[in-house]
Amino acid sequence: MSLLHARGLSVRFGKKIILDDASFTLGAHDRVGLIGPNGSGKSTLLKVLARAREADAGEVQMVRRARAGYLPQEMGEMPEGPLIDGVLASVPGRLQLQERIASIEAALSDSSGISQSPAPLTDEETLELAGELATLHEELAHHEEHYGRHKAEEILLGLGFKPPQLLLPAKQLSGGWRMRATLAGLLLQDPELLLLDEPTNHLDVPTLEWFDAFLKRSNKALLLVSHDREFLDRQIDRVLSLEQEGLRSYKGDYDSYLLQRADELELLEARAVKQEKRHEEVMAFVNRFRAKATKAKAAQSKLRALEKEEKIERIEERKTVTFRFPPAPRSGREVIQLEKVSKRFGDNVVYNKLSGQVLRGERIAIVGLNGTGKTTLLKLVAGELAADEGTLALGHNVELGYFAQHHAEALAREKTVLEEVHALVPSEPQSWVRSILGSFLFSGDDVDKKIGVLSGGERARVALAKLLVVPSNLLLLDEPTNHLDLDSSEALIEALAGYDGTLLFVSHNRSFVNGLATQVWEVKDGRIDPQPGNLDDWERRRKEEKERLAAIALANAKGNEVLDSKESTGQGKDARRERAAERERKNKLLGPLKKEVATLEARIAALELEKKDAETQLADPAIFADSARSTPLVNRYRAAEQELEMLMERWTTKQDQLTEAESQVS
Repeated sequence: MSLLHARGLSVRFGKKIILDDASFTLGAHDRVGLIGPNGSGKSTLLKVLARAREADAGEVQMVRRARAGYLPQEMGEMPEGPLIDGVLASVPGRLQLQERIASIEAALSDSSGISQSPAPLTDEETLELAGELATLHEELAHHEEHYGRHKAEEILLGLGFKPPQLLLPAKQLSGGWRMRATLAGLLLQDPELLLLDEPTNHLDVPTLEWFDAFLKRSNKALLLVSHDREFLDRQIDRVLSLEQEGLRSYKGDYDSYLLQRADELELLEARAVKQEKRHEEVMAFVNRFRAKATKAKAAQSKLRALEKEEKIERIEERKTVTFRFPPAPRSGREVIQLEKVSKRFGDNVVYNKLSGQVLRGERIAIVGLNGTGKTTLLKLVAGELAADEGTLALGHNVELGYFAQHHAEALAREKTVLEEVHALVPSEPQSWVRSILGSFLFSGDDVDKKIGVLSGGERARVALAKLLVVPSNLLLLDEPTNHLDLDSSEALIEALAGYDGTLLFVSHNRSFVNGLATQVWEVKDGRIDPQPGNLDDWERRRKEEKERLAAIALANAKGNEVLDSKESTGQGKDARRERAAERERKNKLLGPLKKEVATLEARIAALELEKKDAETQLADPAIFADSARSTPLVNRYRAAEQELEMLMERWTTKQDQLTEAESQVS
């Protein structure tokens, strides 16, 4: 059964055509992904369907009594009062029911003589109101059963809110939490059609798991915009795509769409080639025989047929963002070292004596609930925040690059795109910077746009471009795909897969994490729990642990005591002894090599400083007027350069030996 009909929708912004006579239907159980590049009109179409914006032409018709729930990317103001009350009030009809019940109860109270009434009710009116009151209470009971406080609390807790937060004023919520509160209201309403515009943008990984499962259980219709390919594929069975030739529909998930679209373009190309070949043959015939009396009529007939034939237009390949990370110098083996790092904000202790390390080449995804300190950890590593206690050090020869959403917002609004990026590399020609910006879809006059007029997605692209013009061997990335479309997000994953540096990143995008992570750091209780593998591996271990604990609890409940922890038996002590012995064995094998590498790195760092100091002094032409000063400096510079070259060769050899030794003892 059809739920929604869209007929002849057209939308324009000035000369730009967003929708042109677009028509489609959504069934009662359709699960549809809406895709297209940034600026193609995905959010605009959702607004039109939600009646939050008028189309220039066409109509949208929902079947009788069907409701649509809309989640925009940009959140509006929250209602007054506690969060839980605002979510409950979002259900249509509840407030009207409560107000009508209160009105009838007041009228009946007046009629019974409890208070004075200017116009007492007749017995017939009293009976009629009492009957209506009973019906309204039944309707309210239905509301409580399906849209009541218990259900609202379940949804809010699933979306990551803590019980004390439910009674806090909704207006105090930050942007990300406002989005969750609005989403909670939509899920509580349980509309026949959900229109969701990037609903995962502010969800952490655990909350995303809950939301993913909630949507999968629903049998209601869904129209979804998301840059997370895995999330999209799990939720949809059909694709609506905003293509250059208009809105197109494809069966299946996003992977199926890619195959169908490729086949479609290949067939179109073959038809165009065939048509061109036929045109060439016809024109050759016309040119050959149009002057001959016996063939002229046939030639003219073929020519007229050719002119009437509709030309098959090729579809130009759509421009997408391309990322190409510049080669960077090789860093030391240990890239980041955290030693008993503590960080607090007022009474909120985010990290308490945190220790850990990041080694060269690792790709670490930081996951955990919102508010546990994922972004804080990146800021500490980047030096944007200082630790209250402990030490945090970057390793030898580490060149750091850092991208975060607040960087995009902090761009100089009065500068042009070109000025903002070129300021990082003033020695490079503008033409080179323009080529970098061109790969981020800033071409021609676009590079002269002021930052202040750019959209959120465009500002994010500028911030990413700044990351690519300066070589780095350690990248810190905080939700880098939030303002990218699906194609751009996939392009970034592909580029980072070929990046030969070290990655430390925060992302809720499952495709991004699973495509890149070799290790997952779960942040909880002010500590880090490092685990090998990607997000799927991490979730599998969590599931296995939950099942193990559930089995133990069930066995204990039946009276079959199960020792949960090996610590309860001698096995725990034996295991600890084995681990200690293993650590000692590794230290004996690796300790001398690690010490030698560290010594070399310290000496290399000292020589680089010495060489840099000599270079600074030799840059002054006046110094060569005094050979007593210049000669020792030149000799010092050459000696440092020669020793550096020798030590770098030794360092590379020892690093390779250390890597080989580690692989043998692991």
